[in-house]
Amino acid sequence: MSSDFESYEQDFAVLTAEITGRIGKVPKLVGDEKKQMVANIEKQLEEARELLEQMELEVREIPPQSRGMYSSRMRSYKQEMGKLEADFKRSRIAYSDEVRNELLGDDGNSSENQRAHLLDNTERLERSSRRLEAGYQIAVETEQIGQEMLENLSHDREKIQRARERLRETDANLGKSSRILTGMLRRIIQNRILIVVLAVVIIFTTMMAIFLSVRGR
Repeated sequence: MSSDFESYEQDFAVLTAEITGRIGKVPKLVGDEKKQMVANIEKQLEEARELLEQMELEVREIPPQSRGMYSSRMRSYKQEMGKLEADFKRSRIAYSDEVRNELLGDDGNSSENQRAHLLDNTERLERSSRRLEAGYQIAVETEQIGQEMLENLSHDREKIQRARERLRETDANLGKSSRILTGMLRRIIQNRILIVVLAVVIIFTTMMAIFLSVRGR
């Protein structure tokens, strides 16, 4: 399972390196070539997001005692992904301003104001995205803690069930022992009664013999 995670990890590293290189080329390109580059970057960013989702699923399948290291790496990759998306947004804003200027022939103060406004909005979106990511991470960690608690409760339940089974076995053994002891006591009492009866018979017989012997003289 960790081998699958590492395979996705390698693919993510290669893909993000390609995206970083292409983002740096966007401001240097013009026309259709720039449009094609922007489209390619968008496609690769989507592939990177899918890789992150696959890695997230793999982390959830890793045992809790080994999950911490992978969760830390996932946070790092998500931060890297956020940085790539922010860089791409900046390059797209610059690209949009250039196209607008080419269409309108306006390269004056209004364009600069619009660009500043767009950059400000982009920064706000980035801050909101970081807050959402932090909330998502807290939710994931809470889910992991809940899973660990459920696993601990399951282990405790199994221990309680085993203890109950041992108690039932002990009760059954005690019942058998009680029945055996009762039988032994019953036989001992019976034997003692027989001994007493035999002793009485012997004493009575002896006394009768003595009495008859004396009387005959």
